[in-house]
Amino acid sequence: MRIEVPTVVEPAEKLGRVHFIGVGGAGLSAIARIMAQRGITVTGSDARDSELLGALRAEGIQCFVGHKASHVDGAETVIASTAVREDNPEIVQTRRLGLRLYPRSAGLQSLMLGRRVLAVAGTHGKTTTTSMLTMALRRAGADPSYAIGAEVAGLGGNAHDGAGEIFVAEADESDGAFLIYEPNGAVVLNVDADHLDNYGTLEAYQDAFVTFLDRIGDYLVVCVDDPGAARLGDLADARGLRTVRVGTTAAADVQATGLRNAGASTSFEVTVSGAAVGTVALQVPGTHYALDALAALAAGLQEGYAFGDLAAGLAEHAGARRRMELVGEAAGVRVYDSYAHHPTEIRGDLQAARTLTAGGRLVVCYQPHLASRTRVFGAEMGHELSAADVVVVTEIYLAREDPDPAVTSALVLDAVTLGPERVHVGAAVSGLPEQLAAIVRPGDLVLTLGAGDVTTVAPLLLALLRRGGVTP
Repeated sequence: MRIEVPTVVEPAEKLGRVHFIGVGGAGLSAIARIMAQRGITVTGSDARDSELLGALRAEGIQCFVGHKASHVDGAETVIASTAVREDNPEIVQTRRLGLRLYPRSAGLQSLMLGRRVLAVAGTHGKTTTTSMLTMALRRAGADPSYAIGAEVAGLGGNAHDGAGEIFVAEADESDGAFLIYEPNGAVVLNVDADHLDNYGTLEAYQDAFVTFLDRIGDYLVVCVDDPGAARLGDLADARGLRTVRVGTTAAADVQATGLRNAGASTSFEVTVSGAAVGTVALQVPGTHYALDALAALAAGLQEGYAFGDLAAGLAEHAGARRRMELVGEAAGVRVYDSYAHHPTEIRGDLQAARTLTAGGRLVVCYQPHLASRTRVFGAEMGHELSAADVVVVTEIYLAREDPDPAVTSALVLDAVTLGPERVHVGAAVSGLPEQLAAIVRPGDLVLTLGAGDVTTVAPLLLALLRRGGVTP
């Protein structure tokens, strides 16, 4: 559902009592938490109960399971997820009562008004980079507010109302939300084709990032290893916007050299304008995470903080929820979970996972996300999955979309170039733990991939392996 952004977004303190429809999602839960921390009365609802809803309740936020018109009683403002449909009874009641209705983007903007905003944008890597930047700034002595698209163990959650002037925000482009923000500083990690169900064409998607340039007040950090971000940097230069380039080549103002991946860690040397400034050591594997850290570092330097303090904060970052997250190990099998659902993200996580296999097999269980995305990228998804040793592909997780008989996971499966004995049609999600338990053997690394409910598989698989082990 698309909700129009009002011409004037009111500060959060003027919204009155606020009700969230879809509060169990990472985006809305972050906004709800900060509002509650500011003393605003907040309630929320979601289709099903979850660990996150339990955490919100523990913080004093009343959360309902299921959607009823009565849940909006007493609210003055309603903030809704784009996944909510027009016939949702709470939306119907909101419109009937004439209540103020905001999309997620307006809710976040209401919190950022009056703060120094640092927005992290791009097709991939936003959550990791936002959490890295937040941890770096905290270690450097700032107390930033932040809203992040996933739980971050090192931060104790996905949101916080800090005492400092800085507000670090993950700026989502999927529905054009980032175009209402007015950041002082911005990071654009990459501009890769995605969300074409909303934008229609790659050109329209790229144009949205060009429009984003007009919203930035002070500076832009771009990663020149990505062609789309590099082009955006050139356009920013032409518009007179201070542009800081990061990457692994000599074209970067802040450059990473000597990149080393060693198991679950990554390190590299940093030069700024050609002068060596020190080493960054990370607790997460993969070149793509090193580039995320470099962008976060560059933004922190632009804010005037010292390299040593920022690097120390980056070293403390142990990953965000569902971003190459180690869920556990049992019977000699390690199980990781990741949110990756785009070909570029799949490639990056499989490359990182390969550095962790230590001679064992890489077994990937992938759940395609959205029929619209699978229609466009299904073959590329299958191509990237071919870097694994064994692949299981499930049915498509439709999320907010309706089924399309012409789009199935066969578009992905048919593009996987491994032999038939190494490619499996996934069972229903409820049956995946048993299916994977029959496939794995000691020494394997299992990676569950996708933005849907495939994330529930990893803990259930580990429980099975602890009870019954695996066949050598």
